[in-house]
Amino acid sequence: MPRYLLHHRHTPADCGVVFTSFKGHQSTLRHRPTLASCRSGGHEIWWTVDADSEESALQLLPFYVAERTTITPVSEVQIP
Repeated sequence: MPRYLLHHRHTPADCGVVFTSFKGHQSTLRHRPTLASCRSGGHEIWWTVDADSEESALQLLPFYVAERTTITPVSEVQIP
């Protein structure tokens, strides 16, 4: 199954809206840890997800978040 890196950016003023928007959205991303820079002032969030397509990956996010998210196909590599 393809793997994608979802990268979301928002302003400090939108931070609460981003996190609250997940409460009304059914997603396997809820209640699981991910990387974010909100606490350090960066206001970016990254998820690595497995999905059938880019569209399926974005559907894991609430609409408000998905509209402000970039998606990149990724795969694991061995660093020599």
